[in-house]
This record gives sequence, structure tokens and C-alpha cells, in this order.
Amino acid sequence: MDREDEFTALIARFATEDGIHPSSIPRVTLIRASQPSEPVHTLYESALCFVAQGRKQVIMGQGVYTYDRNNYLAASVDLPVIGQVIEASPERPYLCLCLSLDPTTLGALILEAGLSDPPAAPGVAPGPAISLSQMTPEITDAATRLLRLLATPRDAAILAPLAERELLYRALGGEQLARLRQIAFPDSQLRRVMRAIHRIRQDHAEPFAVAKIASAAGMSPSALHQHFKAVTGMSPLQYGKRLSLQEARRLILNQGMDAASAGHSVGYGSPSQFSREYARLFGAPPMRDAASFRAAPTRREELGLPAA
Repeated sequence: MDREDEFTALIARFATEDGIHPSSIPRVTLIRASQPSEPVHTLYESALCFVAQGRKQVIMGQGVYTYDRNNYLAASVDLPVIGQVIEASPERPYLCLCLSLDPTTLGALILEAGLSDPPAAPGVAPGPAISLSQMTPEITDAATRLLRLLATPRDAAILAPLAERELLYRALGGEQLARLRQIAFPDSQLRRVMRAIHRIRQDHAEPFAVAKIASAAGMSPSALHQHFKAVTGMSPLQYGKRLSLQEARRLILNQGMDAASAGHSVGYGSPSQFSREYARLFGAPPMRDAASFRAAPTRREELGLPAA
């Protein structure tokens, strides 16, 4: 069995049903889908995503990113996107390994490897939060070794951190070096944007206050707007609204909450405004969207589909 076949077989072995499968190894998640999906509004977290089989498309702002076994996706911040599995079948399901990024682990590895060049100057905006890089045999080998440990939990406790470091090291050796360094450096512009995102997520149900968010990020409001949009493709206000609407949709579809209560819980004082903005993002007002969701059982996977 060659390396690509083993990589595919291991994901299929440990993800036997469609959906998201957190594994016994910290930060490692496996994903399976046996048919193409509808476009799904979801939240991507900071992660590297490696597809073994099938194909997926992600839309962030005006950018469209398609990835498969030939290229992997790197997401540097938590980001509302539209994701869609575009190639999958019961015979050849979509299979993906997702490794969440831990800044502390990254930082220690970068220092040990002697890759700690200074971060970009304060006035230089970081690049978009999502990018694609070419898969290499070395990355496939490292990912396969990490997956093998799922079969031996006793070994995994000791060896998984080493396998994770190897996989990150291989990514650092390619096109993702600058992006991963930005995640690791506490004072980088990307880490400042990440702090702003954390504050927006923490306070998403409160009135939007750009000055408070800029202060949490250690930026001026104008610098925050510039760097935030460079990373996410959205202004901080647009990001906050997208996040609130996605949370309200989850409450309506997953918990059966009525539209007025869901809108109020995420900070909307006006039900009519909430309904308008909900329909603009999701294509239908809340109750019509919920009825469509209940009428189509396959759509229920939308809320369970992972971000990879």
C-alpha cells in the first residue's frame, strides 16, 4: 500500500460514518461525507486541513478556495465561511484530517527550528486568513504516522505530540512558513486580529463597540479595520453580524428557538431587522428557513458538518 492509499484507509477506518469525528489525539479531527453537500454557513477555526479523498470548496468574502488530495488548506483565524463538499460518493467518500493549530506548540517548534525571523512591521497587513498549499510526500507521510497512532492509544500518549510536531514542521518548510510564524508570534498583526476576533466572539450579543475591540487588539480603530479586513475579507462589524446570525440560526434549527428569541439572544433589538438580515445571509426568513430544514432530512447534516 502506498502512502496516499494508507492515508486514505486510515481516515476511513476511524471515521466510519458521515460527520465530524473528534479523535483520541488532541486537536486531531476526522471528517467523512458520502455525498456532496449543500453550501453550508459554518465557522472555520485556526487549523490545517488535509484531504485524502474527495474535494471541498470554501468561500471567504470574494475568494473561492477548492482543495483536495493535491493541496491542503490553512486557516489562520476563526472565520465564518461558506463550505461545500463538491466531490463525494458512497464508494469514494470525502475524507479529511483536520489539525487545529496551537500557538504555543507552533512557537516552541519555530524557535527550536531556528525559523523565528521577526514578524512583519506594524504597518504591514497580514494576508488572507485562508490559503492553499501543495501537498508533498513528506506531509502525507507525517499525517499518516499521526493517524497510525489512533490504533495504539498507549503509544499515542507519548508519540502523538512528536508526530504533530513533525507534521507542523513539514508545513513550516513550505509556503505556510510566514503565516504560521504570524500565528506563533504574540505581537504579530495576525495575533492582534485574533485577539479582536476573540473579543467579538465573547461580546457578540452586546452592542458593537469598535473602540473596545480595537483596545483589546492593541490597535487603533483605523489599523484594526485595515488589518481585520486584510485577514477576514470583512470589517469587524460585518464579522460580528455574520457571527451573530450564524449563532441565531443554530439556535433556531438545532434548539427549536423561535425567531424573536433567537434574534434577541444575539443582540438584535428589532425582530424585523433581524429577519431582514437573516434572509439576506441565508436566503430565506428564519421560519421559512427552519421549515425547509425540517422538510429535508439531509440538510440536518449542515449543523454537524465540520469546518474542514
